[in-house]
Formats: sequence, structure tokens, C-alpha cells
Amino acid sequence: MKNIFLFVLILASSLSFGQIQNIVEPEKIENQFQKNHLNTIVFSDKVVSFENMKETDFLKSITFQEDKDFDVRIFMDNSLVNYLHQLDPSLSVEELIKKGNYQFSFFVDGKLIYIENLNLGAGTADQKKFKTSFRIPFLSSKNEDSWGKYLWMRFYFANGGIDALETGNHLLKIEIKPYLKTSTLKVGKTIAQGEIQLNIPKKNVSEDQIAIQKIKPNNGWKVSEDKFNQEKIRLLNKKIAENRFRDITGIVVIKNKKLLLEEYFNGYKRDSLNDTRSVGKSFASAFMGIAIKDGYIKSENQSLKDFYDVKKFKNYSSKKDSVTIKSLLTMSSAFNGNDEDYESPGNEENMYPTNNWVKFTLDLPMTENKMGKNWNYFTAGVVLTGDILDKSVPTGLKDYADKKLFQPLGIKNYQWQFTPQQKPSLAGGLRMKALDFAKFGQLYKNNGTWDGNQILDKNWIKKSFTNYFADNKDFEGYGYLFWRKVYKVGYKNFESYQSSGNGGNKIIIFKEIPLVIVITAKAYNKPYAHSQVDKIVQEYLLPAVYE
Repeated sequence: MKNIFLFVLILASSLSFGQIQNIVEPEKIENQFQKNHLNTIVFSDKVVSFENMKETDFLKSITFQEDKDFDVRIFMDNSLVNYLHQLDPSLSVEELIKKGNYQFSFFVDGKLIYIENLNLGAGTADQKKFKTSFRIPFLSSKNEDSWGKYLWMRFYFANGGIDALETGNHLLKIEIKPYLKTSTLKVGKTIAQGEIQLNIPKKNVSEDQIAIQKIKPNNGWKVSEDKFNQEKIRLLNKKIAENRFRDITGIVVIKNKKLLLEEYFNGYKRDSLNDTRSVGKSFASAFMGIAIKDGYIKSENQSLKDFYDVKKFKNYSSKKDSVTIKSLLTMSSAFNGNDEDYESPGNEENMYPTNNWVKFTLDLPMTENKMGKNWNYFTAGVVLTGDILDKSVPTGLKDYADKKLFQPLGIKNYQWQFTPQQKPSLAGGLRMKALDFAKFGQLYKNNGTWDGNQILDKNWIKKSFTNYFADNKDFEGYGYLFWRKVYKVGYKNFESYQSSGNGGNKIIIFKEIPLVIVITAKAYNKPYAHSQVDKIVQEYLLPAVYE
């Protein structure tokens, strides 16, 4: 019995020892500064080369300014791959790199504000294998591009950092751990941490910037006399003026069919034509509904073979023949296209450089996904709906859209984005005044009527505002080129369907309450673009104008 116990003890010790062995040989730690600061994060207000670092370069406190450098340097006693190897010794180096990275935790004044498992694509394979020290430029006076810049944006703007770091003195602490995502998430011990005292200076804004903007005449709407929480709106205006909500250009609120709030920021005005990017996709849904109502298209259940000789295009399959308009409207067509996957053949960035966007789409291969079941954001599919419309309606889509939608709504000043064939692109880029976008939203709220005219079929709106992916837990839902979003205020939920575009642009139509909200913004490709707008709606506008 004693021999068996001894054997088990030796085996356990051997396994334990094997688990902490390096899977690769990391770079040698020879820099004396690094030796003195192992497992530490240090902070600086300037860019310092690794070879020339001195103790005086790194700070315990700093006056935080967004237009200045804010650098961190991480010193570890091993490389990332070796830390990951300790979490799962059965995986190869390549598997570890594909499934793991660093986890960052941000604390302000001792309170955990944000945790992020860094995207697997951040950092190179060699850095992950060998480096024991690396620099992260959170803020750069030279606008240095790096994953660290976007990590900081996500913490600061999108996940509560800017609210935690109000005017005054605060202690910012950062911890770094390795994480590995296989069938479960494994997180290792802290491999580096550091803290710095941040002095956040007061931002001076004028009363004019905070004041609620008066609604000027000749706006095309009846003006509401409803009361609203003015202090809440003043606080929102203050945060926009302080650049705590950034790149917001307009806010319009329609309540009970009347204009309740109309404000513009950052140089934009009532007559400004806003580039709302993918907000235009929802117009594709409207045009399709109008064309079906008019009989130019039989129904959204028609398939591609009714409009194209699909066999003439690459990667033909009978499955491609049977792709329906409905599957294009719900982004579930099973084409091999996903804008959120840079390696996807049908990613929109692969489409734009081509000279024929429709051919690009029809040439794409199909996936094994079942049509109508798997949702992937697929801009090229919306381009295809535009071409189907252009082929089907008299005199083409441009004239049809103007005659059937824009003129009845009194929308006179707008700009299309065009495809290489000079057809209106329904991928996005339709420019309009904020008040005109509000008309589009109110049309849906009116169940398709405007000034007594039935522009959209009521049943089409019901279909458009149906969640076809209720079993998908990754997002809140999607209809006919409208996003589903539920806002929570106190104990109440407010369901909406909305047009949404890059930069934080929104037309929000609430299902159960008489409210339409338009927000225009230009935070293009910024990680905080949509989250800050959702916060504006949930924490300021809804409580102010409805509650």
C-alpha cells in the first residue's frame, strides 16, 4: 500500500511539473528595468523605447488628457503561449494561439468596471509565442493605430469608463490574465497588474450648449405641447458638449405624431443631409413592401430563379436557385457571406472594389446552412434585393422610390449612394435630414399611412416587425431589414424595431408606445458608436419624454 501511495505521489508531482513546463522558449529577460518590474504594468505620458526606459519615465499619477499620449508597458515573466499552456497542456502551440489571448480587467477606485477577453486576432503569433514585454498605446497624440486604442475605447466610451472617471481624482487599476476558450472559458492567474492616479480636469461648457434647443418653425410637423423632463435633457446636452457622448449630430423625438424634441450638435443643422450608412437597408424593406402591394413582385417568397438565370453564375447549385427574397430581407439566405467575418468570401469589403456588385453576390458559393435559420449580416444580399426591385418596377427603382415613398412623405432633399452600374444602392449611404428620417419611422408607426394615403400595407409592417430568430441568444432579433431592440427603464421593457447604421445612426420605432426617435451620428467604425446611442435612449430620452 505504501509503494502504491508513493507511486501516485510521484505521478502527481510529475504531472504537476509537466503542466508548468514551457511549450516554447520565450525571449530572455535581460533588461534590468523589466527584471525590476516583473508581473507589473507601468504607465507613461510619452512613448519610450524598450532599450531606453528609466524609472523617471513611468508615472504614479497623471492629468488625463485625451489629446496626449497615454502609454502602458507590460512586463511578464513568461510568454502568453506558455501561460496558456498551463491552462491546457494538451493543446499545441497553434491551437493555443487560435483559442486564447489576454483578459484585461479595468478597475476605477476599487470597483470593477469592465472585463474584456481580447479578440483572438489582437497581436501576432510570434508576439504570443516569445514576447515577455509589450507596449500598449491607449491614447496617441499621433493617432497611432493599434488594438490597444480600441480596447481603451471599449472600456472608456462603451462600457462605463468615462462615467466612472468623472471630474476629480481617481485610481485606475488594470489586471491582465491569460484566457483560453475551448468548450469552456478558462482564465489563469494574474500575470501583470498596475495602477495610476488619474486627475480628470473639469470640462468647461457654456449655458448655450446645455440649453434645450427651441423648435424652429417650418419644420413640417405639428409641434407637441407635452411636458418632458427638461433637466434630464439638459444633462444629456451637457454630456454631448463635454464630448462624453461623442460625434452625435442630431436627436429628434416624435411623440403621438408630433415633434417633441429637435436638437443638433457638432456643426449639424436641420438641413444637414446625414450619412446614416446601413439605415438605408430598412428602406429596401419598405420599397419591397410597396412593390408587392402594387403587384410588381408577387411576394417575398419568390426565389432567385424567377429573376436570374442563376446557372450562368459561378458556384451554381439548386440551393442558390431557391434563395427567396424573404431570406435576403432576413439575412438568412445561406450565401457564404458574413460582414462580421473578414475571411468570408461575401464580406462587403470584398464586394465594393468589384465593378459589378450583383454579379459578385450571385457568384458566391452557398453554405451548408439551412435557409431562413442561420442569421449572418450580409450587405451584398441587400444589394441583390435592390437589383430585383430595379428590374421589376416601371422606370427603375430610383424613379419608383421617389414617386411611391419620398414624394408622398414630402421628402424632397436626399442623396443616394449608387452601385457601379449607377443604380441606387440599398446597401446604405442614403442621406437625408433627420426630420425626414423621422417621417420614415412615423410611417411605420402609422401602420403604413401618411396623410390618409396607404403607402405601406399594414400586414407588411407586421411581417417586418416580427423576430424571425427568437431562438438566437446572440442578439435580440431581426425582422425584414429591421433590428429588434428592447430598452429597459426601471422595471419596464420597451420593445422597438429600428433602422441602424455605422456611426450610431438610428431610426427607432417603438411597438407599444407612441414614440419614434431618430439619432444621427458620425462615430464611424468606433467601438462605442451603438452602445453610447443605446445609453442615450435608455438612460436619458425614454425617462425624459415618456416616463
